Amino acid sequence: MPLLIYTLLRLAVFGAALGLLYVAGLRGWLLPIVAVVVALAVSYLTLSKPRDAATRWMAGRSERRAAERAVFPKVDADAAHEDAQLDEKFRTDR
Repeated sequence: MPLLIYTLLRLAVFGAALGLLYVAGLRGWLLPIVAVVVALAVSYLTLSKPRDAATRWMAGRSERRAAERAVFPKVDADAAHEDAQLDEKFRTDR
């Protein structure tokens, strides 16, 4: 959920930058490019807490997935064996 919040906040910053630049008179193809650069800088400077929360959430999710894979080592070994067989088949078919 923190990743969704961070993404929505970054989109809001982009929308605000786009709107402010439009009101300031910037038009054409340069408007979205400048808005992206401004939004990137503003979100980097102001959204450190949501960014850190999203990072911790993704790291925790990665650790949980690694722990789940450790529970099923035979499945990973079987998948690796099947991948090796398919790789060999594709090498010999060429």
